[in-house]
Amino acid sequence: MIRTQATRNTAFGLLVAALAFTSADLRGQQPAKPKGAEWPVYGGDLASTRYSPLDQITAENFNKLEIAWRFKADALGPRPEFNYEGTPLMVDGIVYATAGTRRAVVALEAATGEMLWMHSEHEGKRGEAAPRQLSGRGLSYWPGSGGERPRIVYVTPGYQMIALDAKTGVPAAGFGRNGLVDLKEEDDQPIDLEKGEMGLHATPIIAKDVIVVGAAHLPGGAPKSRIHEKGFVRGYDAKTGKRLWIFHTIPLAGEFGNDTWERDSWSYTGNAGVWAQMTVDEETNTVFLPVELPTGDYYGGHRPGAGLFGESLVAVDLKTGQRKWHFQLVHHGIWDMDIPCAPILMDLVVDGRQIKAVGQPTKQGWIYTFDRLTGQPVWPIEERPVAKGDVPGEWYSPTQPFVTKPPPFERQGVSIDDLIDFTPALREEAVKVASRYKLGPIFTAPVVSKFPSPLATLMLPNATGGANWQGGAFDPETKMFYIFSNTAPTPLGLVKPDPTKSDFDWVQGQARDPNAVPSTAGGRGAAAGGGAGGRGASAPSGQPPSSAPAISAAGSPVEGGGRGGGAPRST
Repeated sequence: MIRTQATRNTAFGLLVAALAFTSADLRGQQPAKPKGAEWPVYGGDLASTRYSPLDQITAENFNKLEIAWRFKADALGPRPEFNYEGTPLMVDGIVYATAGTRRAVVALEAATGEMLWMHSEHEGKRGEAAPRQLSGRGLSYWPGSGGERPRIVYVTPGYQMIALDAKTGVPAAGFGRNGLVDLKEEDDQPIDLEKGEMGLHATPIIAKDVIVVGAAHLPGGAPKSRIHEKGFVRGYDAKTGKRLWIFHTIPLAGEFGNDTWERDSWSYTGNAGVWAQMTVDEETNTVFLPVELPTGDYYGGHRPGAGLFGESLVAVDLKTGQRKWHFQLVHHGIWDMDIPCAPILMDLVVDGRQIKAVGQPTKQGWIYTFDRLTGQPVWPIEERPVAKGDVPGEWYSPTQPFVTKPPPFERQGVSIDDLIDFTPALREEAVKVASRYKLGPIFTAPVVSKFPSPLATLMLPNATGGANWQGGAFDPETKMFYIFSNTAPTPLGLVKPDPTKSDFDWVQGQARDPNAVPSTAGGRGAAAGGGAGGRGASAPSGQPPSSAPAISAAGSPVEGGGRGGGAPRST
């Protein structure tokens, strides 16, 4: 491992930000900064509202903004970054960000973009084997206390937590081992330090001198094994790096929720990590954990039972990690409906009653809203029967929770009424293509993929949402909630895996035409439109729009499908 710190050296490489400020030097002799002038936490604040009251940029002057500076980070790693998702922080006139494929940390002068320092960890094979690579989503700022100076805290691709002096970039000597805590250690389970599938894109969250860290893994559509690392959540002392507590997202023997795992499946099943951002209510010392589903995104036959705390919002004590309350959003998930983003704290008035609420955006297109003190739903969330599937060996929950308010922010489920109707011919073709798939409402189960049908279940929202890691924002003045959303179906088909690559009974996949001849013509796709009789198109995916006469006549765009007939998609 090689550790480097550069001070006042000029580094070159990725765009960090274009910033506008009220003055040229935010750290100079200036009056007190207006509220909201800084961005010290990934979500803007510990409540994850992403709200700022600053009004310098308006609808009237937005088109006149100019880029103040750029900082490129192509050289911060062995190759240029290609998936930059980070959110820089700004504290006391300094911008802090992760950048480059090595996930280096840089400190930049906010007014000019000048690099003040850079830190990088060269993790060798451990970094190369990491499940969550590249620059990640950012870092965290600790303001310091008890004589300790402010620090920057982040997690490397190889799942090591580093604490740096915020002014110099030098590792904090009193934190862990020379500024480093190995997160593959003290995790209540054996993890291979080099190849163990544990990592994190999200940032730690820090409140009241406690650092809370989640865990992430590889995508789970086709897991290598039903035996997997578990994504436990831990709290650490921000001063020393000492582990304070651990929350077992898959309960161990004798712990609350263990009985929801049938046939001792808790003992070998993994995942159920918190790969999304977390949220803290400092008033009540509560941290909110948005937990993903356990191993097997689309097949759960090896983990029968409801499976707490998979796909649950869990409120735990910030200081001890003890569970306060939880709500499982999906029982025994088989749709990859991971909770993908931070819950948001909101103070609401409902029917004349003041409620300290927490709202959780989801891939399902719902915002599940709870009293954050008690965990009681603000509006009814009803357990309703859902149809069982017929995949051999699968365990199906007879009911799922349905949010009644607020209404979904995304379309849910796929039906014939969603198919295009620009012309009778196009409608007929869309119905013909869709007939090869299983259609149904939200929570329609995946199917064993067969040729020519059913190729898959069409799921909407798709496997990436609805909401995803981008999350939402809340304006406490107007009580408006803003959310990013995807609109596109996902085809959910299951096939038998290659036994040399996976010991699962079923993995995600789609059956192919056994008589197909290799061709460059491509498949045929039908697009699902918005609302009743939406907008979309159908055409051979290997051809340009002009080669599809019916579509050209309708004047509509074309989006191709995939193999074996193609999956309808939304536009």
